[in-house]
Amino acid sequence: MTDNLHEGPLSPVAQTAPSRKTTWREERRQRRRRRKRGEEILAWFLVPLICVGLYLGVSAGFNFLGTSPGQVWDQLMQVKAMMEKRSSTPGARG
Repeated sequence: MTDNLHEGPLSPVAQTAPSRKTTWREERRQRRRRRKRGEEILAWFLVPLICVGLYLGVSAGFNFLGTSPGQVWDQLMQVKAMMEKRSSTPGARG
């Protein structure tokens, strides 16, 4: 018993914690988190590209048809005015 009094302090023993396997719910949550993050990054690139592509496509379509958005709008307003005039006359409904 007296032998133990003169020994130095105990050295710490390196204990490795047993690796805990993730459950299927945790794995699913991690996959969802990764997928959402990837979708967000992809959206930051694709949305501006799609918007620019639509703009260029519409512009090319108007150029191909030889018109402009202003002219198309004016023509639509003329058609609307004619339809309103037609529906306001009493003999138009037959």
